[in-house]
Amino acid sequence: MAKFIDVHSGFVGATAEQLHEAHQRDLAIEESEAVHFEHAWLDPVSGKAFCLSSGPSKEAVLRVHEKAGHPTTEIYEVPVEVE
Repeated sequence: MAKFIDVHSGFVGATAEQLHEAHQRDLAIEESEAVHFEHAWLDPVSGKAFCLSSGPSKEAVLRVHEKAGHPTTEIYEVPVEVE
């Protein structure tokens, strides 16, 4: 399964609770696209939220975000990983 990181704008002043709620909306429907959202981060000052996911395609990840109510056009496949 490929991994992806996507970036959302418009979260200025958002709270950890709001990020959690948005992440839960993704988790609730992720199976419909064979996607798994692994982690989410937030910078409320810049209004940027970041999500790490795995799935069959970039388009599948984008469809889940759109259905969950927080679409984005900024997504990157991350094919190289080190630990």
